[in-house]
Amino acid sequence: MAHHHQHNGRNGGHRLETVINMVQQPEKPAGVGRFGFTGGLEFTSLTYTVVKKQRGAGGEWEKKDVDLLHEITGYAPKGCVTAVMGPSGAGKSTFLDALAGRIASLDGRVALDGVEMSPSLIKRSSAYVMQDDRLFPMLTVYETLKFAADFRLGSSVSASDKKLRVENLIEQLGLTSSRNTYIGDEGTRGVSGGERRRVSIGVDIIHGPALLFLDEPTSGLDSTSAHSVIEKVHDIACAGSTVVLTIHQPSSRILLLLDHLIILARGQLMYSDGPKEVTAHLGRMGRKVPKGENSIENLLDVIQEYEQSEFGVKALAEFCLTGLKPPKLTATYGAEGLSTVSSIVQTPISGPGGGDDDFDRSLRSQHSKSPWSGVRLTPSRRPKHKGPGAPHDNHRYTPEIVMGTPTPMSSAYTVNEDDYLTPTHRAPPNATGAPGVGVNALGHRGKFANSYVREVWVLMRRNFTNIWRTPELFLSRLMVLTVMGFLMATMFTKPKDNTQGITNRLSFFIFTVCVFFFSSNDAVPAFIQERFIFIRETSHNAYRASAYVVAGIITYLPFLLLQSATYAAIVWFALKLHGQFLYFLVMLYAALLSTNSFVVFISSVVPNFILGYAAVIAFTALFFLFCGYFMDSHSIPVAWKWMNTISTMKYPYEGLLMNEFNGDRVFASEPAVGLILTGNDILKQLGISVEDDRKWWMVLYLLGWAVFYRVLFYLVLRFASKNKRK
Repeated sequence: MAHHHQHNGRNGGHRLETVINMVQQPEKPAGVGRFGFTGGLEFTSLTYTVVKKQRGAGGEWEKKDVDLLHEITGYAPKGCVTAVMGPSGAGKSTFLDALAGRIASLDGRVALDGVEMSPSLIKRSSAYVMQDDRLFPMLTVYETLKFAADFRLGSSVSASDKKLRVENLIEQLGLTSSRNTYIGDEGTRGVSGGERRRVSIGVDIIHGPALLFLDEPTSGLDSTSAHSVIEKVHDIACAGSTVVLTIHQPSSRILLLLDHLIILARGQLMYSDGPKEVTAHLGRMGRKVPKGENSIENLLDVIQEYEQSEFGVKALAEFCLTGLKPPKLTATYGAEGLSTVSSIVQTPISGPGGGDDDFDRSLRSQHSKSPWSGVRLTPSRRPKHKGPGAPHDNHRYTPEIVMGTPTPMSSAYTVNEDDYLTPTHRAPPNATGAPGVGVNALGHRGKFANSYVREVWVLMRRNFTNIWRTPELFLSRLMVLTVMGFLMATMFTKPKDNTQGITNRLSFFIFTVCVFFFSSNDAVPAFIQERFIFIRETSHNAYRASAYVVAGIITYLPFLLLQSATYAAIVWFALKLHGQFLYFLVMLYAALLSTNSFVVFISSVVPNFILGYAAVIAFTALFFLFCGYFMDSHSIPVAWKWMNTISTMKYPYEGLLMNEFNGDRVFASEPAVGLILTGNDILKQLGISVEDDRKWWMVLYLLGWAVFYRVLFYLVLRFASKNKRK
């Protein structure tokens, strides 16, 4: 029977929230094929083999194939929380990666609602919550979820509907009190660990994915926070999603929220059924659960006993697959050391046909039947009651909230084979505002939810928000260039027209180039910190890698221009430089763009910022050596000419000298020794061209290098920054 209660809205109005009646777990009909269940994820013969090197008997290294997953077959029912459990090293995270399409060389079949899913299709229809919460620390809870909505829901959902969706999700996840709190990190105080984990989950469920994968969602959390997280996950499953999570040591309260268990050991399937059937499974094995002991923990203990015995876990995997009873163990290691356990040695249980053989005919293969066969699991399935006196939870993930907001990716729709064909037309929305029949059930008209321009715009808004909240990087570089500008202005004020004045001018220009290149080194950690967020967001097609690159360039253009203009304005007039001020400014701007592109590219290929700093400083020093200051480009040995070409310092150095000295102006006149040096004379001695238009080619070359390094950065993001095993 459905219960109703009223909930006061913020505006004093009333909203009716429906708490749907529970659906009791149905009896398992015998003899139903494994393709007979009405919804969920199905996996058949999943095998993942890696090559490991190990020492052989003769002490030599040998290559050996090792199965991290071996012939795992089973299912994860729709509308249920499926927990993957097992001892350390069982292959839980590997198994989750296999289901989520994150393993390239995987053998086996994964199907959703009977339709085989390719890894790219799984990415589009699922969400993966990683063990580490990768979020921007200086965004608030609301902003984090709002940007996620902008990325995932697409332009077909209006801004007001997105905002409503975010507000409802904040309420459902119990984050109302921390709505405007920063996420925070080690240096900035923010939300608690449990709240951060719920925000991570919210980011990935904002679009109502058909599949939700969570890797150790309770790790690092206290008991209350862990229970709260799993409770919210359970509510998400009740709304119609298929939820699969790994969990190490669930508390008794969390166990009540788990609907289906998959227990692994050494990459093999030990058990696949409901939590309540564990006792019967142990009974068929010939084991009794001691009074007062948890049956799941007892099964894990049994698995550990077999793992440490000469039989290994293969005997238990065989029992799960065929019903062939494992050999009896006569002794076990308990807390008090080695002790004989009489309850383990028992008379084998008779099969239906009689006889005390070692084959349990009552046990069908656990993965060949589904408890949900013939029963339509609706999104109305509710969590079990907590009993009388339990506090009432107002944050329910009810279909009235989740499905009521118009969205193209609602998980209320059943996936069928037609959904994976190219849609020929889009049917008009129905009366509820949900998409019509012609819409892909996963809500995608294409691979990405947004247009390219829309992605760039949303990414730019997020970038500007982060820069505004953390201005240290921008301000520190601006401060460095301002201070250096004043130093240059005071040291080389109005250089005289003599040989010393020429030397001062040359020193000023090479130092200016060095300052601009070395001042960008502090950008090394910028992408390294964002890399994991980028991988998490793009692993499920939130946006294109190219849109991320373009948004990054556009975001930094005005800041780099301000830095260049500040330095140029300080030094130009103090030193009374010659040539064009506009060229001087443009060349400094191009120098900052190229060095920023180079540093960002380096930060994308190094594993941490320590190596990043080392690589950037080493390359910048090489560029400095071959820029033409210490040895002009004509004097550099032929074998090293290529270093002069790729040195991005060469182009601003030569370009600035051309702008300053080009022409017949006299820069040094010493009649006593008969010395008269014009600007063109100086350029010729330095091996630099005296053609008027040549200096603008230097700007183009430098911008070409900036584009080249951005393209390399894009290629690294597109093809090397994937969260996928080989």
